[in-house]
This record gives sequence, C-alpha cells and structure tokens, in this order.
Amino acid sequence: MEQKTLGAAKRTVFKKGANHLLRRQGKIPAVVYGNLEATPVAIDEKEFAAKFRTVSENMIIDLQIDGVSHDVLVKDYQEDLRLGKILHIDFYAIDRDKLLRSRVPVRLSGSAKGARDGGIVELHVHELEVECKPRDLPEEFVIDITPLESGHGVHVRDVPVPEGVKVLNSPDLAIVSITHAKVEATPAPEAEAAAEAAATAPGGAPAAPGAAPAAPGKKEG
Repeated sequence: MEQKTLGAAKRTVFKKGANHLLRRQGKIPAVVYGNLEATPVAIDEKEFAAKFRTVSENMIIDLQIDGVSHDVLVKDYQEDLRLGKILHIDFYAIDRDKLLRSRVPVRLSGSAKGARDGGIVELHVHELEVECKPRDLPEEFVIDITPLESGHGVHVRDVPVPEGVKVLNSPDLAIVSITHAKVEATPAPEAEAAAEAAATAPGGAPAAPGAAPAAPGKKEG
C-alpha cells in the first residue's frame, strides 16, 4: 500500500473558540493518541483534501508532527456534510512491529451472470474487520462476482486473504448474494375472463364467487 505524508503542527492554544479560529485559518484541529501520548495538532485543510479524497481507516499515514515522523491511522473524524468540510480528526499512532485491528473495504468487480439473467446483486457487508501488522494491511478486498448465478453468493470463508492477515468476521457471514427478481403474479385466463364478464353483466354488482343464486320472491296478487 502506498503511504502518504501529511504535515502537522502541535497546538498550544486551547481557549474557547480556538478550534473555530483554526478552521477560519484553513486548518483542521486533530488529536493523535495510541502509541504516543495524546497530542493535539493542526493540519492544513488544503493539503489534506489534495492528498486524501476519501478518509479510510486502513490507510497508514506518515504524520510529520513538527518534523518528527509518526505512522498513524485515521480512527474517527467529524464532517460538515452541508459544507463538505472535515471539522476534526482523531489519529491513532501505531507500532509497525505490533498487531493492529482495522477495517478493510470490500469492492465488487465484474458483472454477475445471475444479474445478467435478471437477478439482483445485494451487497450485505461493505467492509471486513482484520488483524495484522501494519505492513500487511490490505487496501481493499476485491471480489469477482462474474460467475455468480441467481441464488448464489460469496461468504467470508470464500475471500482470498493475504498472508499475515486474519479476518475477524464469522466465516459464514454472507458478503454478497444474487437474489431472484420478484415476478408479479398474473391471474389465470379463466379467472380474468370471468371477472371481465361479471363487470359487464347487467343488473348491478356481480355476486361473490361461489355464492348460491337468490331465491325468487313471491308475487302478491
């Protein structure tokens, strides 16, 4: 996996409104913890946006805090969806020689045979939880669904896993499946003809199916 470098500077001002002022200056407030004493930092908003179009938990970042290098993962972030801006980031500093747990996205490739025959592709799991050393962390799991027919699917146990990586999800967990398309029931020709005849018959509404004919009334005379 390609590793990207990101600059950061330690924050020293924590009074009320300090984070708001940072954002007005084009900075993103952040904190680094984990294999490092909790350290408040600020990163450049434009640099982050240019280097990271998507924020992924499994991407190792070389975070340069005042020139000192630290390997980190993005553990959490806050975003203003209306403005499309990152408001705060939590970085987790890692040790390259120790196991870590992270989530790796799942991506489907190909066009399923069952879908070409009218079935529906249903993705049940968007990411898998793994345990491995940082150097072995996959960027994504790619699943080829081309041979899948309707009624078939792929489970965790079917996914090729790189050496050194352990998937923590249940082996029986369904990741993707091809379901049969729903077909609307059509009435039998006999029933359709009977309904049409009843609708056009004189004398008002048709009798309920199976109902006995009404007895003739007495004439007074």
